Amino acid sequence: MTRVLVVEDDPQLVRALVITMRARRYGVDAAPDGATALRLAATRPPDVVMLDLGLPDMDGVDVIRALRGRSRVPILVLSARHAAGDKVAALDAGADDYVTKPFGTDELMARLRAAVRRTEDTPLALGTTRVETAGFTIDLLAKKAVRQGHDVRLTPTEWQLLELLVTRPGHLVTQRYLLQEVWGASRSGHTNYLRVYMAQLRRKLEPDPAHPRYLITEPGMGYRFEG
Repeated sequence: MTRVLVVEDDPQLVRALVITMRARRYGVDAAPDGATALRLAATRPPDVVMLDLGLPDMDGVDVIRALRGRSRVPILVLSARHAAGDKVAALDAGADDYVTKPFGTDELMARLRAAVRRTEDTPLALGTTRVETAGFTIDLLAKKAVRQGHDVRLTPTEWQLLELLVTRPGHLVTQRYLLQEVWGASRSGHTNYLRVYMAQLRRKLEPDPAHPRYLITEPGMGYRFEG
Protein backbone atom coordinates (compact mmCIF):
# COMPACT_ATOMS: atom_id res chain seq x y z
CA MET A 1 0.00 0.00 0.00
CA THR A 2 1.30 3.44 -0.94
CA ARG A 3 1.64 5.60 2.20
CA VAL A 4 1.08 9.36 1.96
CA LEU A 5 2.15 11.87 4.61
CA VAL A 6 -0.17 14.90 4.60
CA VAL A 7 1.39 18.00 6.20
CA GLU A 8 -1.43 20.52 6.67
CA ASP A 9 -2.76 22.57 9.60
CA ASP A 10 -6.34 22.93 8.30
CA PRO A 11 -8.22 20.06 10.01
CA GLN A 12 -11.15 20.18 7.57
CA LEU A 13 -8.85 19.87 4.57
CA VAL A 14 -6.90 17.09 6.26
CA ARG A 15 -10.14 15.20 6.97
CA ALA A 16 -11.23 15.54 3.34
CA LEU A 17 -7.85 14.40 2.03
CA VAL A 18 -7.73 11.41 4.37
CA ILE A 19 -11.22 10.28 3.33
CA THR A 20 -10.44 10.76 -0.37
CA MET A 21 -7.14 8.89 -0.31
CA ARG A 22 -8.26 6.04 1.93
CA ALA A 23 -11.21 5.49 -0.42
CA ARG A 24 -8.58 4.99 -3.14
CA ARG A 25 -6.62 2.55 -0.96
CA TYR A 26 -3.78 4.85 0.05
CA GLY A 27 -2.43 4.70 3.57
CA VAL A 28 -2.40 8.16 5.17
CA ASP A 29 -0.53 9.81 8.04
CA ALA A 30 -1.21 13.45 8.93
CA ALA A 31 0.95 16.11 10.56
CA PRO A 32 -0.33 19.57 11.59
CA ASP A 33 3.12 21.22 11.55
CA GLY A 34 6.64 20.87 10.24
CA ALA A 35 8.22 19.36 13.34
CA THR A 36 5.63 16.58 13.50
CA ALA A 37 6.03 15.97 9.78
CA LEU A 38 9.80 15.51 10.07
CA ARG A 39 9.38 13.19 13.04
CA LEU A 40 6.80 11.07 11.21
CA ALA A 41 8.90 10.98 8.06
CA ALA A 42 11.79 9.58 10.11
CA THR A 43 9.78 6.98 12.04
CA ARG A 44 7.22 5.97 9.36
CA PRO A 45 8.86 6.80 6.00
CA PRO A 46 6.15 7.76 3.50
CA ASP A 47 6.06 6.98 -0.20
CA VAL A 48 4.79 10.49 -1.02
CA VAL A 49 4.54 13.75 0.96
CA MET A 50 1.72 16.28 0.44
CA LEU A 51 2.85 19.54 2.01
CA ASP A 52 1.30 22.94 2.68
CA LEU A 53 3.80 25.81 2.72
CA GLY A 54 1.97 27.87 5.36
CA LEU A 55 2.63 25.83 8.49
CA PRO A 56 2.30 27.22 12.04
CA ASP A 57 5.84 26.43 13.23
CA MET A 58 8.04 26.75 10.14
CA ASP A 59 7.90 27.55 6.46
CA GLY A 60 7.09 24.62 4.23
CA VAL A 61 10.16 25.33 2.08
CA ASP A 62 12.33 24.62 5.14
CA VAL A 63 10.49 21.32 5.63
CA ILE A 64 11.23 20.43 2.00
CA ARG A 65 14.93 21.16 2.49
CA ALA A 66 15.01 19.07 5.67
CA LEU A 67 13.31 16.14 3.93
CA ARG A 68 15.63 16.42 0.96
CA GLY A 69 18.63 16.22 3.28
CA ARG A 70 17.80 12.59 3.99
CA SER A 71 15.25 11.31 1.47
CA ARG A 72 14.28 11.21 -2.21
CA VAL A 73 10.57 10.81 -1.38
CA PRO A 74 8.33 12.66 -3.89
CA ILE A 75 7.03 15.93 -2.42
CA LEU A 76 3.78 17.43 -3.72
CA VAL A 77 3.16 21.00 -2.53
CA LEU A 78 -0.42 22.11 -1.85
CA SER A 79 -0.47 25.86 -1.31
CA ALA A 80 -2.59 28.98 -1.53
CA ARG A 81 0.51 30.88 -2.64
CA HIS A 82 0.13 31.63 -6.34
CA ALA A 83 3.20 33.82 -6.95
CA ALA A 84 5.77 32.44 -9.37
CA GLY A 85 8.53 33.16 -6.85
CA ASP A 86 6.90 30.89 -4.26
CA LYS A 87 6.57 28.08 -6.78
CA VAL A 88 10.17 28.39 -7.92
CA ALA A 89 11.41 28.48 -4.29
CA ALA A 90 9.54 25.28 -3.47
CA LEU A 91 10.69 23.49 -6.64
CA ASP A 92 14.24 24.70 -6.15
CA ALA A 93 14.24 23.37 -2.58
CA GLY A 94 13.37 19.92 -3.91
CA ALA A 95 9.58 19.69 -4.37
CA ASP A 96 8.44 17.51 -7.26
CA ASP A 97 5.18 19.29 -8.08
CA TYR A 98 3.10 22.29 -6.99
CA VAL A 99 -0.70 22.47 -6.84
CA THR A 100 -2.40 25.73 -5.92
CA LYS A 101 -5.47 25.91 -3.67
CA PRO A 102 -8.33 25.56 -4.26
CA PHE A 103 -7.82 22.42 -6.32
CA GLY A 104 -10.06 19.73 -7.76
CA THR A 105 -9.94 16.22 -6.32
CA ASP A 106 -9.43 14.61 -9.75
CA GLU A 107 -6.44 16.83 -10.52
CA LEU A 108 -4.90 16.22 -7.11
CA MET A 109 -5.24 12.45 -7.43
CA ALA A 110 -3.68 12.62 -10.90
CA ARG A 111 -0.76 14.60 -9.43
CA LEU A 112 -0.42 11.97 -6.70
CA ARG A 113 -0.42 9.10 -9.19
CA ALA A 114 2.23 10.87 -11.25
CA ALA A 115 4.39 11.33 -8.14
CA VAL A 116 4.09 7.63 -7.34
CA ARG A 117 5.00 6.68 -10.93
CA ARG A 118 8.22 8.67 -10.68
CA THR A 119 9.43 6.36 -7.93
CA GLU A 120 8.78 3.20 -9.93
CA ASP A 121 11.23 1.50 -12.24
CA THR A 122 10.80 2.63 -15.84
CA PRO A 123 11.99 0.89 -19.02
CA LEU A 124 15.35 2.16 -20.23
CA ALA A 125 15.52 3.25 -23.83
CA LEU A 126 17.90 1.49 -26.20
CA GLY A 127 19.02 -0.96 -23.49
CA THR A 128 21.07 1.69 -21.70
CA THR A 129 21.90 0.79 -18.10
CA ARG A 130 25.11 2.70 -17.41
CA VAL A 131 26.36 6.08 -18.60
CA GLU A 132 29.95 7.19 -18.04
CA THR A 133 31.36 10.64 -18.71
CA ALA A 134 34.60 12.32 -17.69
CA GLY A 135 32.69 14.14 -14.96
CA PHE A 136 30.26 11.57 -13.54
CA THR A 137 28.86 8.05 -13.82
CA ILE A 138 25.18 7.09 -13.83
CA ASP A 139 23.90 3.59 -13.06
CA LEU A 140 20.31 3.68 -14.27
CA LEU A 141 19.39 0.25 -12.93
CA ALA A 142 20.61 1.07 -9.41
CA LYS A 143 19.40 4.69 -9.76
CA LYS A 144 22.78 5.89 -8.57
CA ALA A 145 24.95 8.78 -9.71
CA VAL A 146 28.58 9.23 -8.70
CA ARG A 147 30.68 12.34 -9.20
CA GLN A 148 34.33 12.59 -8.15
CA GLY A 149 33.97 9.42 -6.09
CA HIS A 150 30.93 10.65 -4.14
CA ASP A 151 27.28 9.64 -4.46
CA VAL A 152 25.03 12.38 -5.81
CA ARG A 153 21.58 12.59 -4.20
CA LEU A 154 18.88 13.14 -6.83
CA THR A 155 15.13 13.49 -6.34
CA PRO A 156 12.70 11.21 -8.25
CA THR A 157 11.86 14.04 -10.63
CA GLU A 158 15.53 14.80 -11.27
CA TRP A 159 16.12 11.10 -11.97
CA GLN A 160 13.27 10.89 -14.45
CA LEU A 161 14.49 13.95 -16.36
CA LEU A 162 18.04 12.64 -16.37
CA GLU A 163 16.93 9.22 -17.65
CA LEU A 164 14.96 10.77 -20.48
CA LEU A 165 18.05 12.70 -21.60
CA VAL A 166 20.92 10.27 -21.08
CA THR A 167 19.12 7.39 -22.80
CA ARG A 168 18.94 9.57 -25.94
CA PRO A 169 22.54 10.87 -26.18
CA GLY A 170 23.11 13.54 -28.79
CA HIS A 171 19.39 13.91 -29.54
CA LEU A 172 17.20 16.91 -28.88
CA VAL A 173 14.48 16.09 -26.35
CA THR A 174 11.76 18.73 -26.64
CA GLN A 175 10.39 20.77 -23.76
CA ARG A 176 6.87 19.53 -24.45
CA TYR A 177 7.93 15.88 -24.40
CA LEU A 178 9.84 16.26 -21.12
CA LEU A 179 6.97 18.10 -19.45
CA GLN A 180 4.38 15.56 -20.58
CA GLU A 181 6.49 12.57 -19.57
CA VAL A 182 7.42 13.91 -16.12
CA TRP A 183 4.49 16.08 -15.06
CA GLY A 184 1.66 15.12 -17.41
CA ALA A 185 -0.20 16.83 -20.25
CA SER A 186 -1.70 19.50 -17.96
CA ARG A 187 1.81 20.88 -17.30
CA SER A 188 2.96 20.88 -20.92
CA GLY A 189 3.30 24.67 -20.96
CA HIS A 190 5.12 25.05 -17.63
CA THR A 191 8.64 25.51 -18.97
CA ASN A 192 9.68 27.14 -15.67
CA TYR A 193 9.56 23.63 -14.13
CA LEU A 194 12.20 22.49 -16.59
CA ARG A 195 14.42 25.51 -16.01
CA VAL A 196 14.41 24.90 -12.26
CA TYR A 197 15.11 21.19 -12.46
CA MET A 198 17.73 21.43 -15.19
CA ALA A 199 19.52 24.05 -13.10
CA GLN A 200 19.47 21.64 -10.14
CA LEU A 201 20.86 18.78 -12.24
CA ARG A 202 23.64 20.99 -13.54
CA ARG A 203 24.58 22.13 -10.04
CA LYS A 204 24.84 18.49 -8.97
CA LEU A 205 26.56 17.03 -12.04
CA GLU A 206 28.29 19.66 -14.15
CA PRO A 207 31.85 20.80 -13.29
CA ASP A 208 30.84 24.35 -14.29
CA PRO A 209 27.01 24.70 -14.07
CA ALA A 210 27.09 28.15 -15.70
CA HIS A 211 28.77 26.63 -18.76
CA PRO A 212 27.30 23.12 -19.03
CA ARG A 213 29.30 20.45 -20.82
CA TYR A 214 26.80 17.57 -20.66
CA LEU A 215 23.26 18.94 -20.18
CA ILE A 216 22.84 21.32 -23.08
CA THR A 217 19.98 23.78 -23.65
CA GLU A 218 18.62 24.17 -27.14
CA PRO A 219 16.95 27.60 -26.74
CA GLY A 220 13.21 27.54 -27.29
CA MET A 221 13.23 23.85 -28.18
CA GLY A 222 14.47 21.58 -25.40
CA TYR A 223 17.57 19.87 -24.02
CA ARG A 224 20.27 17.49 -25.19
CA PHE A 225 22.70 15.20 -23.38
CA GLU A 226 26.26 15.06 -24.70
CA GLY A 227 28.28 12.20 -23.19
